[in-house]
Formats: sequence, structure tokens, C-alpha cells
Amino acid sequence: MKKPATVEEYLMLFPPATRKILEKVRDTIRKAAPAAKEYMGYGMPAYNHNGPLVYFGGYKQHVGFYATPTGHSQFSKELSRYKQGKGSVQFPLEEPMPLALISRIVAYRIKENASKEEERKKKSPAKKAASEKTAVKRKKQGPGGRRGL
Repeated sequence: MKKPATVEEYLMLFPPATRKILEKVRDTIRKAAPAAKEYMGYGMPAYNHNGPLVYFGGYKQHVGFYATPTGHSQFSKELSRYKQGKGSVQFPLEEPMPLALISRIVAYRIKENASKEEERKKKSPAKKAASEKTAVKRKKQGPGGRRGL
């Protein structure tokens, strides 16, 4: 069986009742992160905004939600009633989906990624300056490497 290339194709693989739940999860993520890029990652719907945000997947008995370990640890108390892994949580299909919680987790991941992006930008000029300094040093050394050899 061919892997789905789009989120729409992925959702069509599920029975109507499960598909409806997955579509609600998708809509919740898209509303919480309207600027995020939606794509298929690891064979499931994925979202990226300044880095990976979240993934979700449909299973026979649950919806798997993956917000990285930090996305889950920040909400550990609220997620404690669900089965979990290091960076995953299982929301049972027979229970109401915690859409408000999913929305808050996505919002947290957006802020977390934005903060990391800001840190990267702050470090970037310093890295560039160090790189330029090294290039000047190498130029002074000439093609043979260190001077005098």
C-alpha cells in the first residue's frame, strides 16, 4: 500500500467516525498555528513553524499526539490521565478529544520555537564574526597553512 502524500489522503484511510475526530484535531492545530506549514512527517500529519511543532496520528483505539518531550512536560499534570511515552500521548477515541488542551500545547510550542529562533539569531552574528575572523586569519597564513612553515 502506497504511503499517503498529503494530509487529506492520510485522513481518507480512516473510518468516517475516526476521520471526523482526526479532522477536529487537525482544525484545532491549524487554528492555534495558522502560519505553520502542514506536511506529512513520519507517515502522519505534521506541523512546522520555526522548527517542528506537533504531529498527530490515528490508530485503532486512540489518537497519538506528539509535541516533543518539552511540549508534554510543560502540561504533565493535565496529560497525566492519558497513556504517555517520552514525547507522545494517547487520547482514547471513545473519550472526548481535549481540543482546548491541544490548542494550548500548540501555542506553547510556537512560543518555544520562537524563543529558540531568537536565540539562534542572537548567536548568528557572533558566529558570523568568528567565521570571518578565521577566514582573515587563514588568508594571512597563505596557502601553506601556518606562517613560517
